[in-house]
Amino acid sequence: METATAFRSGLIICNKSTKASLGRSDFVRVGSQLRMSPSGIKLYPSISHVKLSNRKVAFGSRKYTAIRASVSPSESGGSAAPIAPLQLESPIGQFLSQILTSHPHLVPAAVDQQLEQLKTDRDAEQQKEEPSPAGTDIVLYRRIAEVKANERKKTLEEILYALVVQKFMDANVSLVPAISPSSSEPSGRIDTWPSQDDKLEHLHSPEANEMIQNHLSLILGNRLGDNSSVAQISKLRVGQVYAASIMYGYFLRRVDQRFQLEKSMKVLPQGVDDEDNSLQQVAGEDIRSVDRSDTSFRSTTQSHPELTSWSAGGVSPGGFGQGIKPSRLRNYVMSFDGETLQRYATIRSREAIGMIEKHTEALFGRPEIVITPQGTIDSSKDELIKISFGGLRRLVLEAVTFGSFLWDVETYVDSRYHFVAN
Repeated sequence: METATAFRSGLIICNKSTKASLGRSDFVRVGSQLRMSPSGIKLYPSISHVKLSNRKVAFGSRKYTAIRASVSPSESGGSAAPIAPLQLESPIGQFLSQILTSHPHLVPAAVDQQLEQLKTDRDAEQQKEEPSPAGTDIVLYRRIAEVKANERKKTLEEILYALVVQKFMDANVSLVPAISPSSSEPSGRIDTWPSQDDKLEHLHSPEANEMIQNHLSLILGNRLGDNSSVAQISKLRVGQVYAASIMYGYFLRRVDQRFQLEKSMKVLPQGVDDEDNSLQQVAGEDIRSVDRSDTSFRSTTQSHPELTSWSAGGVSPGGFGQGIKPSRLRNYVMSFDGETLQRYATIRSREAIGMIEKHTEALFGRPEIVITPQGTIDSSKDELIKISFGGLRRLVLEAVTFGSFLWDVETYVDSRYHFVAN
């Protein structure tokens, strides 16, 4: 308690007049869309261990105290170990990244303070009167309001990301670093990270784990138990599977929370405990709320692990819907009507969508997507990577867990700063 009090009084990044930030991107239909946009993709370096030093930062027309990140070669041994692939860029995001490296248990307290300040700033903006339509004042006013809204959106994305990373740290699970060919591995394999499958699986309920195993079966097929064999696979496709698995984990945590609540209240629908052999019909429903008119997203979903097979590396699910085992949670999902299923399979906020896109791009790099006149992806410029099936399994488990944590932190942040659209 004393530590938290000292933190609140001594390490405040923004004073009462601080203003923060945010932007927008697209991939799934939620009122917004999530997509792998070649034109809007940025490459972000990784968060690294830092030491803290105070400085004054001008932000807009006001000043506040921030904490600057700096790496000491003598303390880091020349190279700092990354915490996560994505570097946070806003003043608040940089502050939170420093807290993550030094005092991760204080991140929730820091977030609460910044959300309170964001709420104060947003309320103040809403109370300002819009100028009269005469002249150019109204155009300038609206442009300033748009810039400030984008800044807030970017800040919210980075707050969500910091909270997700902190949950991984609490679970003692390290995130996979940015994917690049390993110079230390003679075979060129990129999966030199340690296996933490057991830790990741223990972060989910038994019912959710059954669904996750089905998800893995659909991706890896008969290679599910083969951890050592190495395949050469499209880096773009691995990135697409990773992003799709994040969305699957988000959906899974959402329905599992409702399932656990109804189970505890003993109000589960009849037949949930019955085995159902017609599970193929829901194999592709998990994250199906997409905008079919969007070409770039359609090219991404073509490689969704539950909709197609992997043409490179011999990874094949063995056919649509095969390998799925009956489970109570899947039967429960099958009891939903179409509207409810679509609502649960939807990412609720633009901020969560943008964060998924940026994390995936930071992990796999900026994809160079070229769409042919036939509407397919031109693979001539696609990079191939060598990865073991055990490495693929680890990536999918991490992505599903990332999506589950994203649902949790989005709900937490929305309870303090209402930003999720109804």
